[in-house]
Amino acid sequence: MKGEITVGDLCKIRAIQVKICLVMMVGTVLWMTGGAAARAGEPEGEKGPPPVDCRYETATQASAAEGTGSTVGIPFPDGDVFRPLFADPKQPQTFASLQAVRIRDSKTSATVGSVGFGENFGFYSRRNGCNGWQVGLLAGVFSQFDMNAPSTDLINTDYVVGIPLSWRSGLFSTRVRLYHQSTHLGDEFVLHNPGFNRVEYSYEEGEAILSLDAPGGWGRLYAGGGYLLHREPANLDRLKAQAGVELRGPTWGSGPIERFVSGPLVVTPVLGADFKSFEQLNWTLSANIVGGLEFARAGALRRFRILLNYYHGNNPYGQFYGQKVESVGLGFYLAF
Repeated sequence: MKGEITVGDLCKIRAIQVKICLVMMVGTVLWMTGGAAARAGEPEGEKGPPPVDCRYETATQASAAEGTGSTVGIPFPDGDVFRPLFADPKQPQTFASLQAVRIRDSKTSATVGSVGFGENFGFYSRRNGCNGWQVGLLAGVFSQFDMNAPSTDLINTDYVVGIPLSWRSGLFSTRVRLYHQSTHLGDEFVLHNPGFNRVEYSYEEGEAILSLDAPGGWGRLYAGGGYLLHREPANLDRLKAQAGVELRGPTWGSGPIERFVSGPLVVTPVLGADFKSFEQLNWTLSANIVGGLEFARAGALRRFRILLNYYHGNNPYGQFYGQKVESVGLGFYLAF
């Protein structure tokens, strides 16, 4: 009947959305590399001092800890004084990955495309070097697609928005945030799974993470937890525990790549593991282990990572939190 939306129309719309996501990812990479080339062509006299990325600049942290310099207020600061948890599946960041997923409960398998868009935008920071505090806004979108379906069905999307407050003193840093998460099943998933027990699932959580960097910046340990202030359904248990470790290997030059781009590039091997446990799930441990290479232009804030990951535990996304899964995947990650 004219004016009605069919299942085929919904599938076409979802396929278009997937293509838009891919175009955005490619466009972002081109923008990053194009901007690097443009800056490399600036006259030598117009170049300012290289930006300081307090998420990774341990030398600046050490000098600030000695009390050198003065405390200044910075509106809309670059980066943060707390390093993002790159192994946390729910860290707001921009990525695209392909996952081979085994659902341990039903002993079935699926190929899942997972994409995310998000960032922590700083509003104001007050620092002495890299010591100080910052407040901002975090936002993230996490979507999963069934790559085995003819129309690449959207399975689930989680939306996250909140306010983070971060602080650093020398090798110690912390992030405290209050955020909201809501989850929405894909239209195609609902149509193809009419018996799925759909519930309204959302919550507001207060969370705190304390981090200790290794001298020299080669690693870090972090731990913390969260408490659900409001939740739907109302019978969800409130407590969460989280911990992790990150390692950064020695950085080397990327000579072969530098033949095609302007400006020096550096490559750093990275390895991280994030562990979570929820009272709602009887404190069963979920682990995500990632490792790969990080590419960056010397002195720049932006980073590009190619990471392999292995996940074992409860599904970290949406209404599937009670589902036991195991997955292996490869992803591309952008850090701004």
